[in-house]
Amino acid sequence: MPVPPPSTLSAGRRRRSAAPLVLGLAVLLLASLVCGVGLGAAGIGWAEVLRFLWAGLTGGTVRAGDAAAYTIVWEIRLPRTVLGAVVGAGLAAVGTAVQAMVRNALADPFVLGVSSGAAVGANAVILLGAFAGLGVWALSASAFASALAAMALVYAVARSPHGLTPLRLILTGTALAFGFEAVTTVMVFGAARGEAARAAMMWLLGSLGGATWAQVPLAAVTVAAGWAWLRVRAEALNALAMGDETAAALGVPPGRLRRELFAVTAAVTGTVVAVSGAIGFVGLMVPHLVRMLVGADHRRVLAVAPLAGAVLLVWADVLSRLLLAPAELPVGVITAVLGVPAFLLLMRRGGYAFGSR
Repeated sequence: MPVPPPSTLSAGRRRRSAAPLVLGLAVLLLASLVCGVGLGAAGIGWAEVLRFLWAGLTGGTVRAGDAAAYTIVWEIRLPRTVLGAVVGAGLAAVGTAVQAMVRNALADPFVLGVSSGAAVGANAVILLGAFAGLGVWALSASAFASALAAMALVYAVARSPHGLTPLRLILTGTALAFGFEAVTTVMVFGAARGEAARAAMMWLLGSLGGATWAQVPLAAVTVAAGWAWLRVRAEALNALAMGDETAAALGVPPGRLRRELFAVTAAVTGTVVAVSGAIGFVGLMVPHLVRMLVGADHRRVLAVAPLAGAVLLVWADVLSRLLLAPAELPVGVITAVLGVPAFLLLMRRGGYAFGSR
């Protein structure tokens, strides 16, 4: 049976098409990617940036004197910008799903404790030198493995004879997140001060400074697969957002769907956190802003939110590089500075509520 979106429950509300917004955001994202590559502490002209991008895409060659600038553009800025777009898209898509899964407007991808769990593994590498044998993969692999362990622990504790209920998921994820953060704090205070502690802080607040081409394919495939699954299940998400009883009446088993959502969102969150650290506010703020533009139907929200999240994080990373150049700010600081006032204005907007148009 087709599942009506929540917006159809209110008569007379105008249906807004997402197609023009999707097209506009796609063009904006392409322009943002080019700007993200062209802007940085090292002054490289736009003509050179475009020439280096064309050479990299077509397999062309560059002059010997341009080798250093080409390396900055193609090997440092471009993978960083692309990874930022992938992470932003993943956080926005997962944030949309988590808010429907737990039916809580304040939920975000980190409410399940996955981010805090990943921080334990990441800081074990940064502060204690664990898994040094994995080389450049040590940080991402350790963060992802600890994220999966946190996911398994949250699932085991939150599960009850009645399945995974929203309240148990939120309470369990929040409680275990505090526990993981306590472990991380002990590790930071117990480690020697200096560059390691600073690197740990950068990771905890989110950073794309260590992005490489090797990280992009796995993150992109995981985010794309997770988004595709969510799009297929968009009508079921509409039903779940209206409550378990309504979902069951419409033929959507809420317990099974919530378990599937838990696995998908945790896997995507664990993957993006492993390559970028804990970047806040994207998964919380973007879904709400998108609902204001296209309504509460998840078929439209999931079409727009990943593009909006990608654009937001690309520009947040650009600002993190430029504001204190040549030093860098954590990306999470920029998203918080942008997100806090935007979210407060959203909350003060008359008539707005989670799941409404």
